[in-house]
Amino acid sequence: MSGADIGRKVAFLRRVDAYPELPRRVEVRETHMSWVFLTDRRVYKLKKPVRRDYLDFSTVEKRRLNCHEELRLNRRLAGPVYRAVTHLLQGADEGLTLVGPGAVVDWLVVMDRLPDQAALNHRLQHGAVRPDEVERIVLTLVPFYRAAEKVASGEADYRHRFADTIALDQRKLLAPLFGMSAGEVEETATRLTNFMERYGGLLAARASGDMIVEAHGDLRPEHVFLTPEPLIIDCLEFNRSMRLLDPAEELAYLSMECAALGADWVGGRLFFHFARLTGDEPPERLIRFYRARRALLRARLSAEHLETPGILDPAKWRAKARTYLALALKDAEAALA
Repeated sequence: MSGADIGRKVAFLRRVDAYPELPRRVEVRETHMSWVFLTDRRVYKLKKPVRRDYLDFSTVEKRRLNCHEELRLNRRLAGPVYRAVTHLLQGADEGLTLVGPGAVVDWLVVMDRLPDQAALNHRLQHGAVRPDEVERIVLTLVPFYRAAEKVASGEADYRHRFADTIALDQRKLLAPLFGMSAGEVEETATRLTNFMERYGGLLAARASGDMIVEAHGDLRPEHVFLTPEPLIIDCLEFNRSMRLLDPAEELAYLSMECAALGADWVGGRLFFHFARLTGDEPPERLIRFYRARRALLRARLSAEHLETPGILDPAKWRAKARTYLALALKDAEAALA
């Protein structure tokens, strides 16, 4: 069974009788790189057989290795949730199964299902997040960052990483298909570039100050669960270089995503508690740069959904891209103010 059979695998995993726990229903979600199947109590993640510049899921063996890496990395911040890696089998009758004898045709990560109502994005959208809960998120992250591997980063390499990404985002967002405001795209990219020229010393200080660690990599509100002990899932597992971050950038990313949900107040609380617990107080203009850079990236990633053949809701992704672009420009302006 090859990557061309992804449709057959997805069709099988949509069925309630595919799972040993015999759930009442299966909810299916599609991401850029995976199909996710949610039963009553479990989550099964099947990676798409794709290859990109920054990842390679093109073979069964590569997907197996990536599943195990996802399990290992996510147990850092959500240990009880990540249960196992399991195989998808093809039996002698050519049928698919998750149990019993058969030839391995793919691999899945198995997780406990967390309540949607506990997700930070859900709570923010319903105005149900308290300041003390934001503090508990930071109390979870600070020990994680302290224990994380520190990675040396040259000042020039650190700046080039941002410059390269900004140039890519700008080029992609100017594609006519996406319908973005060329003026906003170009002004945002110019302001971010001007920041690096004028305040490059702030970036250099982070690169040379033993600040870069192997972090989570994708710290968004939908990955943060306000359970009695906060749990943070779905780290960026497929490319280590994309997890090598300044914790201030990672918190700025979460801050920006909360702002996109109408909760800009969260960012101030995140950095207040981060400074209180670590003694590290990143300059406000650096935080704004980090936020703007992430918002521009998210604008591009949202717009790229429009390249998917047969996309069901193009207006949704175009609106998301415009929202992120507006946030990027606002923060880029603040970084230079």
